[in-house]
Amino acid sequence: MNAGNKNNKDHQDRLLVSYILSAAWFVGLGGLHRLYNGKIGTGLLWLLTGGVLGIGQFVDLFIIPNMVEEQEMKLRLKAGLSPLGVPLNQPAVAAQVYRSAQEKLMMRLLKAADNRGGKLTVTQAVMETGASFSEVEAVFKEMLKTGYVKIDNDPDTGAVTYHFHELN
Repeated sequence: MNAGNKNNKDHQDRLLVSYILSAAWFVGLGGLHRLYNGKIGTGLLWLLTGGVLGIGQFVDLFIIPNMVEEQEMKLRLKAGLSPLGVPLNQPAVAAQVYRSAQEKLMMRLLKAADNRGGKLTVTQAVMETGASFSEVEAVFKEMLKTGYVKIDNDPDTGAVTYHFHELN
């Protein structure tokens, strides 16, 4: 699971817990969702007044997503992370932060193909990048689907060759 998916799942989990805690109002425990999301003062007020007679509790149903985002932002900053989850104490280049392993391999394959006149076999790609055969083949298949490469057989060896038509 990559970081983006994990953050999204954490966000959904926190949102679900907040709504469940909000439902505790029906048993006389209004404001638990506010306490959970770091709003201690108003959480105690809601707890003591029955969610401000239920009105505040009802309004919160619409603003819980904002409460959750605000609390997650505070927790990230407390942990030394930017709002996007990037460590604040480490310099980061945007391309390094947002590129997946597959995208990085794709860049290495493009450089290898450029060095070889726009043609590359799977074996050459494995040797150039250090990636496994299955990783290289998966990236090539993706590039083939999107039209970045064309596939052919080498007339002499019969090896499957990927042609990067923009690199010729």
